[in-house]
Amino acid sequence: MRALVKETAGPGFRLKDVPEPVIRDDEVLIRVRRAGVCGTDVHIYEWDDWAKGRCKPPFVVGHEFAGDVVQVGALVTTVKEGDRVTAEGHIVDGMCLLCRTGNAHVCPHTKIIGVDRDGCFADYIAMPSTNVWHLDENISYDVGGIHDPMGNAFHTALTAEIPGANVLVTGCGPIGIFAVAICKVAGASRVIASDVNPTRLALAKRMGADEVVQPGEAEARVMAATDGYGVDVVLEMSGVPSAIHQAFALVRVGGRVQMLGIPAKPMDVNFASEVIFKGITIYGVVGRRMYDTWHQMTRFLRSGEFDPTPVITHRFPLEEADAAIAAIKSGEAGKVIFEVA
Repeated sequence: MRALVKETAGPGFRLKDVPEPVIRDDEVLIRVRRAGVCGTDVHIYEWDDWAKGRCKPPFVVGHEFAGDVVQVGALVTTVKEGDRVTAEGHIVDGMCLLCRTGNAHVCPHTKIIGVDRDGCFADYIAMPSTNVWHLDENISYDVGGIHDPMGNAFHTALTAEIPGANVLVTGCGPIGIFAVAICKVAGASRVIASDVNPTRLALAKRMGADEVVQPGEAEARVMAATDGYGVDVVLEMSGVPSAIHQAFALVRVGGRVQMLGIPAKPMDVNFASEVIFKGITIYGVVGRRMYDTWHQMTRFLRSGEFDPTPVITHRFPLEEADAAIAAIKSGEAGKVIFEVA
């Protein structure tokens, strides 16, 4: 089969022929139709410090996908051939303290497809049947293929009290833009989206943001909209240190900051003034809660009120991986996907 492989410890991917996966008795084989490309893939493509410390080539890249089940293992009873599916890309042990107390999303033994084991930028992928998520008939492969990043947005937004809240979203990459729409559908009173990129701000506006601002405008707009108190909830999606400090500054006393963005390196925080004396709650977001986030996501999609498709702006075949990565790095793309089959 064809696969985009991180072949060596250096920049780039290589499209090559590799053997099709051989499934175990508790796994299924999935024919990949669509696969989402994200910032993690860019890190691996560029072979930055994070990738050097985490990844061990060679392996097939990619962790967001949708497709059709073509083979099931002998012990599988919940999935059948022909099912249209996506999957949770974090594979956990299921037996540790975290998994057995409803916190599998932070399992210390997690293996991520396309990072720690072969991923989905390929014609086929093998997955544990327990990780498979069925798609409704009216859900396209395009939308199925981006359940992973949408799930991150749902987890970030819906572990806060969004109904009636004033919300600031800092960072309007695809996940931030999804979060804007989720907050509006969930009943937020006002959603303000902040980013330096006009293309992404336009997408945030299209997805329901009440106001879109450059970071330098955010303080004045937030305080004007909240009688000087600050927002109830900040969704920090960028990982930019200045945005993180702004999140702490613009959340109201007793408010909540949801942190998904990952700083590139350690940063200083004045815990006394930014956190403790403001009495704020900080929640670190890891992946998707298994599997309550997935149920929330499916129900929002079924409602018809949440439509993520405008965020998808670019489509490429696997043969144009360099162009897909370039589109993301340009800042002029929303969500980028591979059309695999």
